[in-house]
Formats: sequence, C-alpha cells, structure tokens
Amino acid sequence: MLKVWGRKTSSNVQAVMWCIAELGLPHERVDAGFKFGVVNTPDYLAMNPNGTVPTLVDGTNPPLWESGAILRYLANMYAPETFWPADPIARAFVDQWAEWSKVNFTLSFTGPVFWRVVRTAPSRRDPVAIRNALAALDKKLDIAEAQLAKTPYLAGPDLTLADIQFAHCLYRYFTIDIERRDRPVLTAYYNGLTDRAAYAEHVMISYEDLAVSD
Repeated sequence: MLKVWGRKTSSNVQAVMWCIAELGLPHERVDAGFKFGVVNTPDYLAMNPNGTVPTLVDGTNPPLWESGAILRYLANMYAPETFWPADPIARAFVDQWAEWSKVNFTLSFTGPVFWRVVRTAPSRRDPVAIRNALAALDKKLDIAEAQLAKTPYLAGPDLTLADIQFAHCLYRYFTIDIERRDRPVLTAYYNGLTDRAAYAEHVMISYEDLAVSD
C-alpha cells in the first residue's frame, strides 16, 4: 500500500492524491505540514530532509519527495499507456506538457497570484502586483486554451500526467476572487474534470484554512 504524508490542503499533495485515485491505487494519507506539524520531527526528516510535503513510501522502497518525481514514479510503476505512454516519443509529448504545466502555469499562479490573494491579509495586498501577475498568467493560459481547443485533454484524447500537473491548480484559479478572462475551452475542460470523482475528492478542497485575515 502507498503511504503519503501531507495535508489535504497542499496543492502538491492534491496532485499526488488525485493521481493515486485516478490510478485506483490503495493508499493511506497522513496529515503533515502547516498546522499538523510532523514535518520537523526527526523521523520525518529522515525520510525527507527538506521538511516539505508530500512524501511517498511504497512498500519497502525508499521514501520519495518532490511531487513531480512522485508523479512520474507512480506513472512509471502503475499507469496504463493512455496515461503514460511506453513509446518514448509519445511519452516525451506528455512529459513536455507536464513540465510546461509545473514550470509555466503552476509557478505563475501559486506564488504570484494565489499567495497574494489568499495567503496575504487584505490590508497588505498589492493590487498592482496582483494585476501584473494575472497579466503574466494570462499568457500561459492562452497557450492552454489554444492547446485544449485541439484535443480533449492537455496532451491528447485521454487524461494523462500532464493534466494532473496542470489542472490540480484550476480549482483554485476558478474559485478565488480575481478577474478572469473568458476562456470557454478552458472552462469546459475544467467543468469536465469536476465531474470526475477523483478530482472532486482530492482537488476540490476548501482552502479557507489557508486564508489570512487582517
């Protein structure tokens, strides 16, 4: 059985848990990080010296940390070819979009937008910085809109690792208090994901506990 350490409100944990659920893998999750602590204990640091979440243990295998590495491990070990192709060229195409999602979309959204809107007290928010961050994010989402206009999922006709890396932040994007451009293709893609049981259970989670008030 897989064992995952990490709080359910962590976006990186959500990506890993969504992937596990989509692959139908038996698992246990242990709350860790933020208000739960655990990550600064000697036992945890022996598994993950960074003191971050998530950390994954699969049976007697060594612990794994860094969500991207965990996701690729799960895909390599357990995923069908529709999710993570065996053909090197097809896999590289999926991996390309997975990397794009993490480096271009997630990093442009989580710190510059989500943290400035949700994890910052209203009196300390910087509207100009938020507006500029949204303008930069919009350029990335324009790329996603164009790609999703060609194919049902980010890297083709089936849900893949690329979608896990991309869409685990879309719930937050579509529900926080920001101005969003009208993107009918992206919206339809997101709405389709909300009908997936695994997405609803592991990604559509309230982030109220993370909000900072004055």
